[in-house]
Amino acid sequence: MSIEVNNETTFAVDEHELAALARSVLDAMRVHPQAELSVLLVDEPAMERLHVQWMDLPGPTDVMSFPMDELRPGRDDEEPEPGLLGDVVLCPTVAERQAAEAGHTTTEELLLLTTHGILHLLGYDHAEPDEEREMFELQRRLLLTFLASRA
Repeated sequence: MSIEVNNETTFAVDEHELAALARSVLDAMRVHPQAELSVLLVDEPAMERLHVQWMDLPGPTDVMSFPMDELRPGRDDEEPEPGLLGDVVLCPTVAERQAAEAGHTTTEELLLLTTHGILHLLGYDHAEPDEEREMFELQRRLLLTFLASRA
């Protein structure tokens, strides 16, 4: 599995931990071992440009996902497809503010946002209440499983 993490900010981030989380999530979701994922960390002006360009919404956001080959989680009865999963773009300074509001660390927030972004790449959404329940429960389970493996 190819996971590339690029930090284009001055914000100190544990890139190895983000890559380990991404690998854990992709393995748990049975994504093909030759799939490719990019995680990019950008500053607020860069994130705001993406947010305006792709969502037509003002200001920077915490995470955006850009799927490529529309890969889906593997199922027990079929072999997963190889391909380009896509890009997850994170904004650490927005994550830092959200972490403070939520009462946890910026690292925990970035791990949560990375998991969230990967699930979007895999076709999950939270526009409807039932979709939100499914996605957020899966996100929670994947993140807790990863954190428990690191303890």
